Amino acid sequence: MITDSHTAPPLTAAVRNNAAWCDAVCRSHGVGGTVEGGVWASALRTPPLYPDAVTLSPTATPDDVLPRIDLSSPGASVKDSFGTLDLSAAGFEVLFEAQWIHRPAPEPAPPRAGGWEPVVGAERLLAWEAAWSGDGESEGLFRPALLDDGAVFLAPAGTDPVTAAPHPFPAGAIAYPGAGAIGVSNLFAADDDLDAAWRSCLEAADRLWPGVPVVGYEHGDDLAAALRHGFEPVGPLRVWLRTDG
Repeated sequence: MITDSHTAPPLTAAVRNNAAWCDAVCRSHGVGGTVEGGVWASALRTPPLYPDAVTLSPTATPDDVLPRIDLSSPGASVKDSFGTLDLSAAGFEVLFEAQWIHRPAPEPAPPRAGGWEPVVGAERLLAWEAAWSGDGESEGLFRPALLDDGAVFLAPAGTDPVTAAPHPFPAGAIAYPGAGAIGVSNLFAADDDLDAAWRSCLEAADRLWPGVPVVGYEHGDDLAAALRHGFEPVGPLRVWLRTDG
């Protein structure tokens, strides 16, 4: 488990919140991870799109990471949270680079009508994942156990995933509390209006967790949209993928 902290600097809060979220997703699939030597890692291959290891300290080295993950076949991935590792000698390539982002908690404001609300229940969670995937299918990546672990899947209020097919949720995001912050990830908008999605997501986060900063990581157009809505970049990261096995 990743220990909580309510006084962490922005970069530390972003890194540790994301590691806690990765740990939660893995545990929901029956895959456990442990923290040692400034690294969260799983000895078993983690669910799709989630790393086998996450560095929690800029002083972590390849020797702190590689012995603790499954290198028996290609596909292992490492979230290099500070952009300090070189894993190329072990058969890894950089999959993508991004920026950690942080937005301080704003002053309280009246809630907007028709905002985003938490998705409730396993059936609606499946519909949310199908909308997020973009192809109308759910592979069961996000399991109901996450709802009991503090994760909140946000979507526009009043959306009916049955009558609104094939786009049961026109937009959404995941919010996960931990490390003294709310981590936002997997934000999507079927109409590609990222600005509207960020506005609604942040309004919901501020309403559900007043006075708590919001963190995450983004790159490209998603990063540009987040910066337009009060986020600041607080540090680089890169994700390594092992293609040589």
